[in-house]
Amino acid sequence: MPDHSTDDSDPSPASRILPGPAHLWQYPAHNLIAWQPQGVLDDRLLDEIGEWLCTIEKASAPEKRFVDLSRLTEVAVRTSHLFEFARKRAEQFAGVTPVKSALFSEDWVGFGIARMYEDLMRGTPIDARAFRDRVTAAIWLDVPAEILNLEDKPAPLL
Repeated sequence: MPDHSTDDSDPSPASRILPGPAHLWQYPAHNLIAWQPQGVLDDRLLDEIGEWLCTIEKASAPEKRFVDLSRLTEVAVRTSHLFEFARKRAEQFAGVTPVKSALFSEDWVGFGIARMYEDLMRGTPIDARAFRDRVTAAIWLDVPAEILNLEDKPAPLL
């Protein structure tokens, strides 16, 4: 007798929520962490992200990163602070397996910050690249383009 059972349940989410800053997803099948900061990107928030990155880098192997700056309402990072942040990140990450970090912004100010960070990280194990197009970022990260829309419903934090 053939099995006619059907599974009406929703498929498993592609992502799961991670502890840390709000709007943070992990896509385990693609070795990707995605973060979509919202509101004001200022020196304090940048420092919190740096601390969080150090914590996860100590806990597990590096993952690809995607930072979507499209939900920022304001960028209030001092240039000198961005330089200091990049210097500290390069020191903290030294000797670890290289990691790709894609920074996305359609807004010129956010893209400018991302480009500056890309330039500051050149020659370090953090291969940062700025993008104005999600598809191009997905190709560079070697992940499906649709996941960079960050529209899936992640599994809750365990």
